[in-house]
Amino acid sequence: MVLENSSAPLTICIDRGGTFTDCIGFVGKPGDKGYREYVVKLLSEDPSNYKDAPTEGIRRIVELATGKAHPRSKPVPTKSIGNQSRPKIFDLSISKPDVLYQKVIEVNERVVLLNSAASVEQVDPNNSKDGRLRQGVSGEWIKIVQSPDLEAIKLQLQGLYDKGYRSIAVCLLHSYTFPDHEQQIGDLAESIGFEHVSLSSQVMPMVKVVPRGTSATADAYLTPCIKKYIKGFVSGFDDGFEKGTTQLQFMQSDGGLVPVSNFSGFKAILSGPAGGVVGYALTTFDKQSNVPVIGFDMGGTSTDVSRFDGHYEHVFETTTAGVTIQAPQLDINTVAAGGGSMLFFKNGMFVVGPESAGAHPGPACYRKGGPLAVSDANLYLGRLLPEFFPKIFGPNEDQALDRDVVEKKFAELAHVINASTGESKSLDEIVYGFIKVANETMCRPIRALTEAKGHDTSNHTLAVFGGAGGQHACGIARNLGISKIVLYRHSSILSAFGLALADVVHEVQEPSSEKLSTGLPRIQARVSHLEKAAVAELLKQGFREKDIVTEIYLNLRYDGTDCALMTLQPAAGNWDFERAFYELYTQEFGFLLKDRDIIVDDIRVRGIGKTSQNKDLTPDRDIAELKAANQIAEISRATDSFASVYFEETGRDSRVPVYRLGNLKPGSCIRGPAIIIDATATVVVEPSCTALITQGHITITVGRGEKKVVTTELEPIQLSIFSHRFMSIAEQMGRTLQKTAISTNIKERLDFSCALFGADGGLVANAPHIPVHLGSLSHAVIYQLNFYKGNLFEGDVIMTNHPQAGGSHLPDITIITPVFDNGKIVFFVASRGHHADIGGISPGSMPPHSKELYQEGAAIKSFKIVSEGHFDQEGLEEHLCTIPASYPGCSGSRAFRDNISDLKAQIAANQKGINLVKSLIQEYSLEVVQAYMMHIRRNASDAVRSLLKQVAKKHSERLVAIDHMDDGTPIHLSVSIDPAKGTAVFDFQGTGPEVYGNTNAPESVCHSAIIYSIRCLVNQDIPLNSGCLEPITIKIPANSILNPSERCAVVGGNVLTSQRLVDVVLKAFSACAASQGCCNNLTFGKGGKNEETGETTSGWGYYETIAGGSGAGPTWDGQSGVHTHMTNTRITDPEILEKRYPVILHRFAIRPHSGGQGKHKGGDGVIREIEFLEDGIQVSILSERRVFTPYGLAGGDNGEKGLNIWVRHEKSSQGEHVVRTLNMTGKNSAQFGRGDRIIINTPGGGGYGAN
Repeated sequence: MVLENSSAPLTICIDRGGTFTDCIGFVGKPGDKGYREYVVKLLSEDPSNYKDAPTEGIRRIVELATGKAHPRSKPVPTKSIGNQSRPKIFDLSISKPDVLYQKVIEVNERVVLLNSAASVEQVDPNNSKDGRLRQGVSGEWIKIVQSPDLEAIKLQLQGLYDKGYRSIAVCLLHSYTFPDHEQQIGDLAESIGFEHVSLSSQVMPMVKVVPRGTSATADAYLTPCIKKYIKGFVSGFDDGFEKGTTQLQFMQSDGGLVPVSNFSGFKAILSGPAGGVVGYALTTFDKQSNVPVIGFDMGGTSTDVSRFDGHYEHVFETTTAGVTIQAPQLDINTVAAGGGSMLFFKNGMFVVGPESAGAHPGPACYRKGGPLAVSDANLYLGRLLPEFFPKIFGPNEDQALDRDVVEKKFAELAHVINASTGESKSLDEIVYGFIKVANETMCRPIRALTEAKGHDTSNHTLAVFGGAGGQHACGIARNLGISKIVLYRHSSILSAFGLALADVVHEVQEPSSEKLSTGLPRIQARVSHLEKAAVAELLKQGFREKDIVTEIYLNLRYDGTDCALMTLQPAAGNWDFERAFYELYTQEFGFLLKDRDIIVDDIRVRGIGKTSQNKDLTPDRDIAELKAANQIAEISRATDSFASVYFEETGRDSRVPVYRLGNLKPGSCIRGPAIIIDATATVVVEPSCTALITQGHITITVGRGEKKVVTTELEPIQLSIFSHRFMSIAEQMGRTLQKTAISTNIKERLDFSCALFGADGGLVANAPHIPVHLGSLSHAVIYQLNFYKGNLFEGDVIMTNHPQAGGSHLPDITIITPVFDNGKIVFFVASRGHHADIGGISPGSMPPHSKELYQEGAAIKSFKIVSEGHFDQEGLEEHLCTIPASYPGCSGSRAFRDNISDLKAQIAANQKGINLVKSLIQEYSLEVVQAYMMHIRRNASDAVRSLLKQVAKKHSERLVAIDHMDDGTPIHLSVSIDPAKGTAVFDFQGTGPEVYGNTNAPESVCHSAIIYSIRCLVNQDIPLNSGCLEPITIKIPANSILNPSERCAVVGGNVLTSQRLVDVVLKAFSACAASQGCCNNLTFGKGGKNEETGETTSGWGYYETIAGGSGAGPTWDGQSGVHTHMTNTRITDPEILEKRYPVILHRFAIRPHSGGQGKHKGGDGVIREIEFLEDGIQVSILSERRVFTPYGLAGGDNGEKGLNIWVRHEKSSQGEHVVRTLNMTGKNSAQFGRGDRIIINTPGGGGYGAN
């Protein structure tokens, strides 16, 4: 609608968040005569007052702009309205991704890659007469094994259509490079009448079928819903946006706008936060100073953090609510801590979130009976002022925030806290404690985003926005060591305002398999083609050619690694991508890999249609002009009012000045404490901070202030904060290791752990990686501590994997680094990773029939891999290659180059941990950090004591359980609990002797199983550390299967016996039925020492563990197809598997009816079927529960036992081709020939309760 007295159109931008919907309307453009702005903020969910928040927001802005009433029942006029909106309307809060689809049909179609990276027998497609060969989009050659039966598929699709299905996703293996078959199926579906068809090859043509498939599924799930929402949304406007006078555009997760016709659901998941990133990038980052910016967007439900340094940082694979999406998205980390995050006192600790009060009922102050939340804490402390907040609360959305109910609820909670701790803290101190814990919770993802990528957090500006951001800005900046905060004048609605600043984007992308060094001419030709396509689309949308720019990216990685980096062209016409990749890789990982080719995985062109709104809106120029004009001065005007506010430095101050932002002139300088109020935001300027008002910003200089002295005495608030800090160190070590490693095991399967230990070797914090490492890592550190007895020096790094030295099994190599302070060891950091090969009798170093330890590869009790800063590669080769190869029938490491790379990654991860520990010591002092290490251990110990006392009340007698390994060896446990002290003795007397095989479990593995089981039984989020075992005495008979002698083989103890141990512990406590009790270890490979010739050839090895069914419990069914208990690794994506190795994955599916029946059913196992494409591949299976079934409990049925099948092709004595089906039993190894298959049926979980 053309407004009266104005020829300018009205533009409305909307951000619908989880709690609030923010709307901002513009008449004209900033700087133009007659420019006006209108801001509306309303609850996202208020069903008693309006159906749809965005429509209601538009209605209210139209009323403000026109001065005329528009009743809710009347359609809103749209003539000349440009509405740039994004619908944040789907919450994918699902426990498993499969809820996105309702039905799956399989089609008989298969293509395979012609040559894998590891193939010895490479086929030249140009000299082949096979008519089934095709060259894919990426340049790779594929072979059509089976073309789709279109008639059969048509019948299947028609059946779906007849049942009412209207939206489908199509995903076929290797369609990223060969999309023809998907397109044929898509055409069939459209001819039948399906309303929406998502082809994975069109949604995101990138390798990895699992995320590509889930992306297509998400698109098929979301896009029809969004279109339905849009249809309902536009029906509220008089012309339904059909006359072409109104532009309706949506924000995507990559920070670009698209017209509604091009909008797809899977690109919308992070669209709201993306608007905020665009908003602060264009209003805070200054191109002259080039200081990078951290975005801190604190809303009602969650907090989003991001980073901008002049270029948007994109990621291409993210997981949201369990659904992995392949799509360009801005790199945004989300933490479940916002204004609505609920507050608890649990286990002696202050806890914030992750549960949220949401918009309905919302926090307690919303007058809808909600729980205490962060917003309530800010309200009580005086950081939120009801008189300046919109009156949109209560049942009729006409009341102010309720302080009385908040005070009442906090008083009740304070009584509980003081009674529990024996202290007499004031209500202010307790409520502020929750604010401190909330701030630390939100700092964790910021540290992860910056420090894990090699950036110093303190060298950034903090851009604060979101409805709650201004209340926490100074506290967050102080925690991070940041000295400058910038809040744009629309900070509380910046995600909506960012839509007005965003450019329109059209991206095109294709896969590639070229080497950068040899394929550049072909890549340039493809880039030119993609550029033309991107520009043509933007021209079609009405952009002039001069307003269109393109960005060229190549997704590059080192050959043999999985870590690809999307690399931007250095400058227009500059094709030195090699140098750009090296710079990016060095920034990200700190080193380069020598003598490896660079592979181009994807070619991407981002077409950008520049909008007229993009201007220099940063504060630096305003500040410079104010300084030049000498207009910066201490504020002289009177305050608008005073407020009673609590600060840690000053206590409760009843005379804190309150200023309305609209009444402040540019150049006004305000010293804290103070509160600045805007129509939609509250900014708290804490003591020792100074706020400067400019034309469009508030810039806060953060002083260090008088920080409260933290003593060594236990304080529950600090306990919570240190718990976050210790865990953050372990997590960042893990991120560093995953990124810098090159092997599939560590980078893809995540088979690693990182942890922090005290000077005594006791566990302090272990990031949630692999449970079997929990207790054993501590044993490894303690062994080295005793071994060196003071002969460790700064710069020393120890390598170990021996079971007598705290190892789990030999492929798990542990790197331990002492942390020194003033020449004294004060902490240890350690990382353990599963290496693909360390020698021994079989590739992969997981032999199913090993009898002696030397047959499993290199066994190292202690080796200084780095001695006072010198990396000993010669000694490493001796330990990994020479010594293992000296034993009969054994080879040294078959992948020594990969060993070196992964070990250096572990060393780098440890160094990251050391740096973070030293920063923590510098911040708090060594005495305080070590004191809280002990406090946190004691906290865990108290939680376990409490559990044991509760168990003793239910079970007055000893708890006893027994189970058997497949070879008949018993594992016997009796648990005696002292109900008064809350202690227990775990006695394994009666367990069988060590076996002449490899299922012997080192003593440290038994400790891991117990600490894991106890943590599960506590069923609360307690710190996981050595304190968990402090109330427990463990007795294990010497020379038993759980405490074997030094030369015993142990490779199966870590992955098989550990699982049985957990089942026995949980059975003793009657917690749940047995899970699959196995990791189903499959290895295959080639190479090593030839026994006949003695010649050693380089080779390759692959290792995976396969999921099964979990056991049911008193109130739950078991899960199907999951890893259980002592392992938690991923499985390699099928396309990556076939791209790297000469295999075909034929089946990976749930094994129906394998879970035990009962009142609660056990989870089903899986079926995994792999065909081998070359002769002479050594295949080994190491598994359990092939003889004894997983037990049911309380009358539930047992789960099905597993079965391993070898489908073998051979010649009969008469020369005829014969196919034999052989049971490989639980533990076996054989050389497979071309066409042979292995079929692994994994066990199901036991049922619980009589059915």
